[in-house]
Amino acid sequence: MDLELKGKSALVTGSSRGIGRAIALSLAREGVRVCLSARGAPGLEAVAAELRASGAEVATVAGDVATPDGAQAAVDAAVRAFGSLDILVNNVGGSGGAGSFDVATAEQWTAVLDSNLLATVWCSQHAVARMKAQGGGCIVHINSIFGREYATSAPYTAAKAAVTALTKEMAVDLARHRIRVNGVAPGAILFPGGSWDRRRQANPEKVEKMVREELPWGRFGTPEEVADVVVFLCSSGARWVTGATLPVDGGQGRAF
Repeated sequence: MDLELKGKSALVTGSSRGIGRAIALSLAREGVRVCLSARGAPGLEAVAAELRASGAEVATVAGDVATPDGAQAAVDAAVRAFGSLDILVNNVGGSGGAGSFDVATAEQWTAVLDSNLLATVWCSQHAVARMKAQGGGCIVHINSIFGREYATSAPYTAAKAAVTALTKEMAVDLARHRIRVNGVAPGAILFPGGSWDRRRQANPEKVEKMVREELPWGRFGTPEEVADVVVFLCSSGARWVTGATLPVDGGQGRAF
């Protein structure tokens, strides 16, 4: 199936490792020109080297997209490198170690809302301005199954629920500008240095129990399995899909 992505341009935030890296690599395999964004330059350059070795056209921008200025710089870098911005993947996020409602601190609430919700808002605002001018585009928010059901981190659940709602609002509002907006909600995804990798190293027995009891397929998901869905949503094959948040969780989620 020709996904009709060759020659398009994309900005992928949080793309120095894990899910963001997998998305960047998968888009590049389809011929997309990719701008990588993350806070740490060394990690970005390592992924950029992978992409260039495969013949992909790639740019990088180091900065914090959880700030309006950082988000503007990331979008500007992509447009400067490629002359257009067809795809935005908002992948920055994380729970920041915040716990339940009665123990999460004010600082944790602010940090988690900034990295999950407001980074998505700021990057999308700047990208939408460009996409309107060029006649359309595609935005994918990397959300979580915990945006619609219980998790142990109150700030993270609240932030991801807000992104789910934002996805629908943006999709309806921006349809007249030919901009599609969707979300992807991963379940437990394992990759080196990720949160589940750290938990497994700290308490392997507890994590193995979770895998047996809560993951129907008896294993973690992979970043590549999330990336495949993102690439499809960016493609012409998903041209009538907008406002959706698709779980990619192997049946882990229990919500309808």
